[in-house]
Amino acid sequence: MLTETEQLEQNRSLRYAGHQVQPRQVAALLKSRKWIIHPEEGIRCTYHETGFSAWLTFLDGAYTPVDVEGWTLDSVMFTRKGQWKPLPLEDVPPRMFSEVMRDVDLVVSVAHRGGIDPEASMSTIAMRTAVIEETCALLNLSNVKIQKQHVLIDSTLNDYSVHLGSGIVHRQPGGSVCIIPVHSQHRGRIFLPFVDDDPRTAEVVSKVILLANDSQIKDPTILEQLTR
Repeated sequence: MLTETEQLEQNRSLRYAGHQVQPRQVAALLKSRKWIIHPEEGIRCTYHETGFSAWLTFLDGAYTPVDVEGWTLDSVMFTRKGQWKPLPLEDVPPRMFSEVMRDVDLVVSVAHRGGIDPEASMSTIAMRTAVIEETCALLNLSNVKIQKQHVLIDSTLNDYSVHLGSGIVHRQPGGSVCIIPVHSQHRGRIFLPFVDDDPRTAEVVSKVILLANDSQIKDPTILEQLTR
């Protein structure tokens, strides 16, 4: 949904402005989601059924020498198909707006530069919240609740907190718990096929399920941290 800031900006969203991303990964991710990357026209995705196009802009442009170091996201804009004038965000179909923001969220999460996950955006938190709520409902996990940006788990061995942005786990009370994810080479075929392009989402959901059933954990490295 539109934020208050986006309503004030009117014809562009700066929700992801300032995030630095890796060009090659960005290109691969967006092409898989039917975005077109053209050196002269820019980066866009056209929704032919609605007659709208979404555009991504970058500071200093996306096709300059900064490609060597990376791109810095600037804004997300929308136009009528075949036109160039940015439209008021309130005129964009809500579902299309949501899908575009989901794509950019994926870019920020997966193709960010550096070794740590950036601060998760509002869209990322909302999406992961929805996935976890539905997953817990399907698995009948009644000991899980979400409070703002944290998943709170009342389990057998301990109480836990999992951050929806970073995936960091803490015992309550106590220190952090180190659970290292092992990312499958076949993501999308065996787990969360509709969101698993984002490995951080898969990691967060997996940790929640694991800790909600901590009495079944067999890994000695994890058990040592939970029982000491």
